[in-house]
Amino acid sequence: MTRVAVILPAAGLGTRMGRPTSETGGTSRKQFMLLDGSPILAHTVRKFLQSDKVSEIVVSVRADDVEWVNELLADLLRKEERSLEARAVAGGDSRQQSVENAFASLPPTTGLVVVHDAVRPFVDVETIDRAIEEARQNGAAIVGIVPVDTVKQVSGAQATGAKVRTTISRERLVLAQTPQVFQYEILKRAFEKARQDEFTGTDESSLVERLESVEVSVVLGSDRNLKITRPGDMELARLFLEQDNRRIASREHPS
Repeated sequence: MTRVAVILPAAGLGTRMGRPTSETGGTSRKQFMLLDGSPILAHTVRKFLQSDKVSEIVVSVRADDVEWVNELLADLLRKEERSLEARAVAGGDSRQQSVENAFASLPPTTGLVVVHDAVRPFVDVETIDRAIEEARQNGAAIVGIVPVDTVKQVSGAQATGAKVRTTISRERLVLAQTPQVFQYEILKRAFEKARQDEFTGTDESSLVERLESVEVSVVLGSDRNLKITRPGDMELARLFLEQDNRRIASREHPS
């Protein structure tokens, strides 16, 4: 059976939330903000614990958070009755460094590496499993959705006053989400090349895309795979969680 490791980068300060201070109480940085009494990170971890394809989970956090996040992971494993390995490691100053630090902790026997935003707690298990299977067969896969809005290319900064230069056809566009899944050796090569070239990407796929003879497949995602980034996203997250809880309750207690 292929060993599948999940990396959850969660070392960011969450400055777009407007509260970049550190609180282990779960009310500051977005990955630790409370959603129905639990940190967003915990909701995300639970989704991967529900996949029987996952062998290991590594959460990359700030060094000061390693101890209590390890305690959180141990508690989740007990409650979900899973025996897989889950641990926290110290991240870096950037997302790329945080993911690479977690990657460096994986055993070389790892077959596939899943990278997922810690603040996307509503990814469904079916999407996780489809992305894993696509990468198993073809080497690399990301989850993405087709944009519904008209996309414009503009000049200057993306702010008030920019001028429209052209309209871009949506037929060949996708909005990248996570999880993003790669064969271990492919992601290893991508990190090595990025270091050599001093290249910083916006996601792991942007690193892998620079490799010759590697194509990244797209697995269709969902608008519900929300990345909680700004304060207003929390209201939508609460709505999604309420809907999920109602569905679970209806399955457990059918009328």
